[in-house]
Amino acid sequence: MKTHLRRLAIFSLVGVVGFVVDAGVLQLLVLGLAWDRYSGRLISFLFAATATWLLNRRYTFRGPRRHSLGVEWARYLLAMSGGFACNFTAYSALVYFFNIDRQWLILAVAAGSVAGLGVNYTASHYWVYRHQRRPAPGAGDGAGN
Repeated sequence: MKTHLRRLAIFSLVGVVGFVVDAGVLQLLVLGLAWDRYSGRLISFLFAATATWLLNRRYTFRGPRRHSLGVEWARYLLAMSGGFACNFTAYSALVYFFNIDRQWLILAVAAGSVAGLGVNYTASHYWVYRHQRRPAPGAGDGAGN
């Protein structure tokens, strides 16, 4: 249980970095390059997901890898799509119903990030970075039984 809570805490800290990347890229696209608030959000998600993938594989879910970098990245993006659905729904609802302007998009990104956190952690923990369980010492090896 202690390891699980530690991973969740690190995953959340990595999520803060992802939020900064997400909001920063979105601001650049919307304010700097005049993209619309929805298309910009799709691109900013890809940047944020890539940043969090790199950090999570290095710090949150260390251990032996079962897939190549490309396959692991693709699995991570697929796994994050569930959380992104929650994220984009919350973001879009705030943007649409409250007509959140370009300068305040960071608030909608924050709401979306919170909405997708649990789904993203669960998908990462149980699917992307699932490690094979090691049997307890002496269990099932036939020694002394």
